Amino acid sequence: MTLDKFRPLASRMLRPFVAASVRLGLTPDAISVVAFLVAIAAGGAFYVAGGGSPVTPPAPSPVLYAVGALLVFTNGWLDLLDGAVARETDVDSPGGDLLDHVLDRYADVVIIAGLAAGIDSYGLGFAAVTGVLLTSYLGTQVEAVGLEREYGGLLGRADRLALVGIVGAISVVIPAVAGVSLVGWLLGLFAVVGHITAFQRFWGRGTTSSPERAGDDPEASGTTGKRGSACHL
Repeated sequence: MTLDKFRPLASRMLRPFVAASVRLGLTPDAISVVAFLVAIAAGGAFYVAGGGSPVTPPAPSPVLYAVGALLVFTNGWLDLLDGAVARETDVDSPGGDLLDHVLDRYADVVIIAGLAAGIDSYGLGFAAVTGVLLTSYLGTQVEAVGLEREYGGLLGRADRLALVGIVGAISVVIPAVAGVSLVGWLLGLFAVVGHITAFQRFWGRGTTSSPERAGDDPEASGTTGKRGSACHL
């Protein structure tokens, strides 16, 4: 269920945004920071919209679910844009890749925390965020031990952001199904499928033999400057 196959289309759609960013003098790092601030705003919108219960009382500000959804889509778009700008301006670097990954992981945590806190379901939020973080961790850790970075599995980052945005938009008009909020169902999906995806990435690469591990080869450190791919983790 990965959206990675649409990367060529996304690259074509990004071209005018890349050109505008270059004309404005925006750096990839600045775009990454703005994307993170947008994620914080999304988490805040989801928290306020939720109403503080995992079951169905009307959310006090349901329209904010739509606002949060728009902010999540914006975060994902900016996450693609920073890498495209880095490649266009030939400043793609291991340091930029690291910053992008760190901010993406914090963005994931903030968004899921906002969703979970909004429906007062912290245990489910914890299960969801661990699945999400392990999915992303396995995606890059396989590269750190000398294998190729892994983007496969049922639910990558682009898929998660799309689902959060879609569920946020639908929650404005359909807040719950079978007595449980749509956000609760979404967090449950992330909790289960996130860990399945992490295992898929481990199994797909962990069973592949490598001539040397990162500890034996100082160059196999995973710092290859693949900044623009982080959205797909």
